[in-house]
Amino acid sequence: MQKSNMTKGSAIKGFSKLSKEAKIQWLVNEYLNGDESYIDFLNSYLHPDPKVQKLHDEFIENTITNYYLPLGIAPNFLINGRIYALPMAIEESSVVAAAAKSANFWLERGGFTATVISTVKIGHVHFMYFGDGEKLARFIEKNKQKFYEDTHHITANMQARGGGILSIELKNKTDKLDGYYQLEARFETCDSMGANFINSCLEQMAKTLTILIAESDEFTESERQIQVVMRILSNYTPECIVRAEVTCPIDQLNADDEISPREFAEKFYRAVRIAEIEPYRATTHNKGIFNGIDAVVIATGNDFRAVEAAGHTYAARDGQYRSLTHCDISDGTFRFWIELPLALGVVGGLTSLHPMVRFSLALLGKPSATELMGIVAASGLAQNFAALRALVTSGIQKGHMKMHLLNILNQLEATEEEKNFFINYYKDKVVTYAETVRKFCELRGIPADTYAHIHKR
Repeated sequence: MQKSNMTKGSAIKGFSKLSKEAKIQWLVNEYLNGDESYIDFLNSYLHPDPKVQKLHDEFIENTITNYYLPLGIAPNFLINGRIYALPMAIEESSVVAAAAKSANFWLERGGFTATVISTVKIGHVHFMYFGDGEKLARFIEKNKQKFYEDTHHITANMQARGGGILSIELKNKTDKLDGYYQLEARFETCDSMGANFINSCLEQMAKTLTILIAESDEFTESERQIQVVMRILSNYTPECIVRAEVTCPIDQLNADDEISPREFAEKFYRAVRIAEIEPYRATTHNKGIFNGIDAVVIATGNDFRAVEAAGHTYAARDGQYRSLTHCDISDGTFRFWIELPLALGVVGGLTSLHPMVRFSLALLGKPSATELMGIVAASGLAQNFAALRALVTSGIQKGHMKMHLLNILNQLEATEEEKNFFINYYKDKVVTYAETVRKFCELRGIPADTYAHIHKR
């Protein structure tokens, strides 16, 4: 294909209708200086089985290739009496190692206990009504059964599995926005995350609401002119809650040879308390928790953006952003736990389509949605324990930078022999980027002031 005469960064119509090959060629011509080596590069990430690749292509629109994340395994997670090997899809150094280290620590101390407190999800029909609010409330209550009847064709299969619509309530929000009301519905979606199910129900409820009011002689002409703004599930799920915890006698917390179990427990407790009261610390603290949570959520084909949004909202539910984990060290016992909303599914969506998701769920013993909630919560708690354990003892950088060392060496295009040298070199030292580059230049006989050139290669 000839290089396009279009200017750099030009717009295009009908991009989605182009073939994959044409999309790539256009990108090369318009954004990559006509460098066709990118075509081979993108093709090298395609799956060798055309059927599998077609499956991946159809997950989203405008697919040009696949984007890889490492899938690691954190073994030895004892959760509710069963040992799991957790699949974790993540690119950040040290996350899988930290989770595995925590799993090993608690394997000898009773493991993790996970309890699902509730599994309710919520959705809303958001609408505007400028009339008598009490009249509307009475009308909705009187006609509530009609909403269940009109959604029965959607809910029948879910009801057969033990789920469905649990309640429908009118919420008056006019104190916050003039004329604003919600029809709030609570759902049980069993082993599915349930987004499509919930949204389909809400769309039918909106139609029913509009028709009921339009055909009622209880309302004035102006009151009948309700405006449905939107109908959508909420990713905030404060009634879909799981708790995971670990506990042991304080004298069993031999976390570091240089610190006693009692001192470790007290420093750990204070670290958690700081995250409970200080938003600056809580943000980083909870980010670490989601390192463990997101990795398993992604590996099992769930929506990590929704999980994070719900978790962060829950962390700020009292008006201040706080830690999602908590600690108690009373009566000679160390107790560390997490409580958070997790709306997960093991059927529907990618769970039956994506080959790696199917593998991950098989590896976990094909868990139910509630079992997966416990597994994911335990992963987040383990990650947080590992981070706090490092922070209050040797410091976070010692372990993190050792895991990051290979990334630095790969960036420098080090040989295997050079990598082995640095692994031995840092056995009794803390890894730093500057020292690695300095020593690397020394090994190769390159002037140290040329490291910037190496970095850009």
